[in-house]
Amino acid sequence: MILLFVCLLIASFTRAVCYEPSPAFPLPKYDSQHSLLKNAFGAIESALKATIASSKYNITSFSVEVTSSEDSLWSLHHTARQRNASQHDVDKVDGDTLYRIASITKTFTVLGILYQHAAGNLSLDDPIDIYIEELKEKQKGTLPWKDITLRSLASQLSGIPREFVQSDVINAIPSPWQYGFPPLPRDGLPNCNDYANDHPSCGKEDLLDSIKSKLPVFAPNQISTYSNVAFELLGLVIEKVTGESYASYISRAIFEPLSMGRSSISKPPASHGVIPIGEHSWDMEEGIESPTGGIYSSSSDMSKYLRYILTHYNGITHATNWFHPGSPGGGMKSFYGMPWEIYRTDRILPDSKRPVNFITKGGGLPGYMSNIILLPEYNLGITILVAGSNSLLEKIREVVTVELVRAAEKLATEQLRKRYEGTYISPDLDLNSSVTLVADHRGLVVTSFISNGTDVLAFGFPKLGILPTDKPWYAQLAPTLLYKDPKNQSGELWRLLPVAEPGDSEGIWDDLCHSNYDLPTYAGLPINEFVLWGEEGHQTDYLELTAFKVKLQRDDRSKDGSSEAQTPFEVYELK
Repeated sequence: MILLFVCLLIASFTRAVCYEPSPAFPLPKYDSQHSLLKNAFGAIESALKATIASSKYNITSFSVEVTSSEDSLWSLHHTARQRNASQHDVDKVDGDTLYRIASITKTFTVLGILYQHAAGNLSLDDPIDIYIEELKEKQKGTLPWKDITLRSLASQLSGIPREFVQSDVINAIPSPWQYGFPPLPRDGLPNCNDYANDHPSCGKEDLLDSIKSKLPVFAPNQISTYSNVAFELLGLVIEKVTGESYASYISRAIFEPLSMGRSSISKPPASHGVIPIGEHSWDMEEGIESPTGGIYSSSSDMSKYLRYILTHYNGITHATNWFHPGSPGGGMKSFYGMPWEIYRTDRILPDSKRPVNFITKGGGLPGYMSNIILLPEYNLGITILVAGSNSLLEKIREVVTVELVRAAEKLATEQLRKRYEGTYISPDLDLNSSVTLVADHRGLVVTSFISNGTDVLAFGFPKLGILPTDKPWYAQLAPTLLYKDPKNQSGELWRLLPVAEPGDSEGIWDDLCHSNYDLPTYAGLPINEFVLWGEEGHQTDYLELTAFKVKLQRDDRSKDGSSEAQTPFEVYELK
């Protein structure tokens, strides 16, 4: 029986061992005056000022702002050297200057849908034709509306076309036959936006008449493909269930509660915004397209929005964690969410292959490019707003994210070291039990674990099949961000995980990993649960080992910073 138990565990955990789990630490706390952050922001500022000095950015203005879930930490604003003399826009760009944020608007539309789901006024898994009855009418197209849910629309999984009045080349080229296109009549095409000379905004009837004649790109939920129309339909759903216009609802439900006083869907005064030289969309009224790209906002207002998201993304509705991906986005490391564009990379940390998640949404309209980036593991949000040259945004994003993440990683490790690192011993001198924790680039590592005289890492766990015996590994504590005493938010719950050392093998399946935080139990208690007790903002005082029924006290030598009680890092390679 014991042999069977061990064999099953070994088979299970050989597959379950992963490299460098994330998150590796609790949410960091930020002080904008900390030397690590000041150095990072200084490096970012120097790099961006050197970049913007190029003459190709003479007409470009930008705003960049970084916030934690509590406060804005840093911002940088640049006013174009060459201004639009025909517009009486803002004299000097600052945190209150308005830009068109384009498709970032989609996140507001989805947030409105999530609010209505939480209120019980709709369900994410309802088909769209419940709320837009015109879609049940006879139509020329073949879009399967009864199978297209609000969730699939919000997740870019509806399979419906991208546009209904934009991106038609018949409006962009005067002689289509010169490009190989046959001459075609314009009969049946809309008479608004790009299809009309004065670009009037389109209405509900224009949208529905057009979309009811379309064919699907894919079947619903088959493959993700970007659609602006999806969010225009979601805007109609919001109007249906609230009885308000889309603009009124977004203002009442989001802008006002978050004190986003500068943001709007209707065109603000030119003196509040930055309007670049050349083609721009400042004056364009979006009409029915507003839910997909109509909002004007500032970096200061967007920081308020990002702070709200960072503190509520897993609590808006029980139906979903708003940051979770819904489908692959086409690349190996890119995914679609609702409506997030998620990027996951292991290339950003110089001393670690731990993946970093970027929850992003980009936007673009003539004359404007924008990007918001949330880093939930680091408790950070970034806003990048550009008016002028589109190429500048990617340069800003690269510099800001790399410098910021690396500084935040060092700061998180420093905070781990100050709060948790040390040796914890049994106050009962007759009980030979102790645990040593060391903080480094991997996170919080367990370098020694003695229980009643038994070396748990070297003998106990491996013999039970709980830790691997066929590859080098180390033991790491991963935070669950939960508490044993949730009412008082004390007693931090962590889980010990076996982490494999990456080898030289390049096998096809080497990167296969399915996270498993819940290891076997002992008498119904989780063997790998560690509870760290201590006043917030101070060093922890006790380490409780749930299944071992023991509470270890921090060694005084650990409290005063002495390294005598600490064990050097060790990689176990058991034969």
